[in-house]
Amino acid sequence: MDQAPANPLAPAILDRLKQAAGPGGWTDDAQEIAPRLVEGRGLFHGACALMVKPASTEAVAAIVRVCAEQRIPIVPQGGNTGLVGGGVPEAGSVLLTLGRMNRLRAVDPATHTMTVEAGMILKDAQRAAAEHDLLFPLSLGAEGSCQIGGNLSTNAGGVQVLRYGNARDLVLGLEVVLADGTVLSSLKSLRKDNTGYDLKQLFIGAEGTLGIITAATLKLFPLPRDRATGFASLRDPAAAIALLSLARRLSGDAVTSFEIMNRMTLDFAVRHIPGAAEPIAQPAGWYALIELSTSRADAALGGVMEAILAEAAEQGLVPDAVIAQSETQARALWRLREEAPEAQKREGGSIKHDVSVPVGTVPEFLAKATAAVEARLPGIRVTAFGHAGDGNIHYNLSQPVGADRAQYLARWDEFNRIVHDIVQALGGSFSAEHGIGRLKRGELAHYKSPEELALMRRIKAALDPHNIMNPGKVIPS
Repeated sequence: MDQAPANPLAPAILDRLKQAAGPGGWTDDAQEIAPRLVEGRGLFHGACALMVKPASTEAVAAIVRVCAEQRIPIVPQGGNTGLVGGGVPEAGSVLLTLGRMNRLRAVDPATHTMTVEAGMILKDAQRAAAEHDLLFPLSLGAEGSCQIGGNLSTNAGGVQVLRYGNARDLVLGLEVVLADGTVLSSLKSLRKDNTGYDLKQLFIGAEGTLGIITAATLKLFPLPRDRATGFASLRDPAAAIALLSLARRLSGDAVTSFEIMNRMTLDFAVRHIPGAAEPIAQPAGWYALIELSTSRADAALGGVMEAILAEAAEQGLVPDAVIAQSETQARALWRLREEAPEAQKREGGSIKHDVSVPVGTVPEFLAKATAAVEARLPGIRVTAFGHAGDGNIHYNLSQPVGADRAQYLARWDEFNRIVHDIVQALGGSFSAEHGIGRLKRGELAHYKSPEELALMRRIKAALDPHNIMNPGKVIPS
């Protein structure tokens, strides 16, 4: 692939980009651009002289055509909620934000689909579906600010993957601007289309390295009419997997979410989340948060949850449990899980792992990884939580009490190798839902096979021969 020039942003080229972006579609104000140059964890800081803010697909295509002609790197960015540096531009790049492209193009209740532009905030997409008595089920902690284009570009996961799948499972059609400015428009609502390569899947999870997603046709589902939320202490992690199977069987597979957290995670949450409280008086090493849902208003899921937990207690899986009796109580339980990452920040430096393993091997992973990291650094604090229903664990390691933060974080690669080697041996993935970006390119190079890497590079070269689409991200150099 050709490499873009180091600094192609001459004044005449900047003027052409501004014209392509249209009125109100650009800024060179350093103060306005600055918040867009920092990744959420503060691990990456970027630079750019121009941020374009197109309001239409045509404007995106015009901008890309100028960049293609001049070999200018272009970095697409949604809500800037990523955690791997995938949306951070480097000097000489143009930053393209999609927040002005936030329109709802269509909703079709008969086919359970809607078509939205890439800049629509995820929460707004959920509301738009709900107005038609339908559900868009993608749900994650950043849903109040992340955008659909970013969700699809990173193949976002979240708390309902067990029931509805990842972002890529929720897409029927895409509109994408390619690296030469061509618009690939295939916003179909077909459930079956067996006409060759499924091209949309190339761009979902590609983090803007192959093209810029500008719109999508999404799957919708019946809106839940009944929910039940339970919080249970667990005998051990193996009990969580047994409880999950029991809950799926006894509920008629109505389990929407199944999250686990260890005691350290709950300790941090209760300590640092305002208003948080212990749900269960007797402490335990592990906990499960379970949600059932159905579109039937008469399903009496509270009783179903009670039966599940009673059977689990009888089998010795669950020492104690509570069931939310109101939406307020359910939200209080969910806050313990959803705000766990924020609570962990209060405890100093954290080395994070977003991993997945086959669901049945979650207990084995937790045991092996914990033994390995504690042997390497006595006093390290394992903060493990996540979507055990789909095998995705956020296996975070907080620094020992009183340790030097900078010295601890300098060991990031060391602990990555320990944890990721165990994940690899279990047939898992070192990046379950956060993507690759800049942070994990080295891990991709280490764990992907030479054949897989070669094919990824060939696809990149074919679709972006001049390497202008988010260069330096995903593909190892």
